[in-house]
Amino acid sequence: MLSKGEHQSVPLSVLLKREHAQEKIERPDISHGQANQIKKGEDFTFLKPECQRVLGDEVTNFSVFGLFDGHNGSAAAIYTKENLLQNVLSAIPADLNRYEWIAALPRALVAGFVKTDKEFQEKAQKSGTTVTFVIIEGWVVTVASVGDSLCVLESAEGGIYHLSADHRLECNEEERERITTSGGEVGRLNTGGGTQIGPLRCWPGGLCLSRSIGDMDVGEFIVPVPYVKQVKLSSAGGRLVIASDGVWDALSAEISIECCRGMSPDAAASQIVKEAVQPKGIRDDTTCIVVDIQPLEKPNPPQAPPKKSGKKVFKSIFRKKTSESCSNTERDYDEPDVVEELFEEGSALLSDRLDAKYPICNMFKLFICAICQVEIKPGEGISIHVGSSNTRNFRQWDGPFLCSSCQEKKEAMEGKRPSGNGRYSSDSD
Repeated sequence: MLSKGEHQSVPLSVLLKREHAQEKIERPDISHGQANQIKKGEDFTFLKPECQRVLGDEVTNFSVFGLFDGHNGSAAAIYTKENLLQNVLSAIPADLNRYEWIAALPRALVAGFVKTDKEFQEKAQKSGTTVTFVIIEGWVVTVASVGDSLCVLESAEGGIYHLSADHRLECNEEERERITTSGGEVGRLNTGGGTQIGPLRCWPGGLCLSRSIGDMDVGEFIVPVPYVKQVKLSSAGGRLVIASDGVWDALSAEISIECCRGMSPDAAASQIVKEAVQPKGIRDDTTCIVVDIQPLEKPNPPQAPPKKSGKKVFKSIFRKKTSESCSNTERDYDEPDVVEELFEEGSALLSDRLDAKYPICNMFKLFICAICQVEIKPGEGISIHVGSSNTRNFRQWDGPFLCSSCQEKKEAMEGKRPSGNGRYSSDSD
């Protein structure tokens, strides 16, 4: 039994082998709903509950849900909505079994986010977007996020789990330090005479977020590298609430769950948006997606869970009390041990995130760029570890490898190459 404060992930292979041994490979029923209130028209959603992939002679299904909260226009949100999934899937080898495919998702999501950002910035458009991207395969939920659109899970047993990170500079000290180390400046808007107002922003550009896709005018130290969390639900399932900051600035995770309990996903999403905008009216685009993950024999929406007694020993696994979040979701919860963590990583360094050691060693091919997937001629690939502070553990011929263009992107994100000039826009959020 884990002691309080001990952090431990459960290997995915162990869980899936256990699942197979117990012959519990039954897939859940996925239902969803969405609702929004429009102020600027910069929020977009991606709902694809029945994606398919071929595995040998079989066709397996997975579901994808995304929320994109744009700023300085909608171009980045629209582009990301249309291209992110394909960029993620293109980073996963075609011949993987189910375990390998799920295990490959965390790194494929990083590659897909960075590739999407790189391609969009080549269009020389200055808008940006937050992203919360959810992939559900069986009972395994993988969430990748940049920005302040968050995802919360309520398990059928009553635990509340935060599956995304808040990348607002106001609340994330680690991200502030990373940006200043990379050459950016963090401060409030100076109105003259030494008076500073508003939230902390990154200069140049004036963006309140430390991570996003797009925002080429702000500087490359605003990175597209997502925080990724992967968990496995029990066969009782649960409910996901994915929402933009228009919801989380007004509601805590607990209130968002409680206000719609027992409702269908469509009705639940509408109720959450209504609760968020009711006190002060529509001040920003306010969007919510609700996804129910349930056993096939129990199609009804989650009801109020029974009160549970006993010692909760897995609390620290899912709720790190750090500076990562300062929205109304910042609150302690007693969490049961029925949702098991498979993977969690939030580093902004590609050398950490594309490392070949975890979860599978054969994900990146020797002569394929780990980000953009273009072919690299022998001898032209650049190891992801070149320039890393941890080079003593790696050799320059250790993969995975980047093409020269993606290596330039990596160096710019780490402050080792000049990035574009920024400008302040009052629409940055």
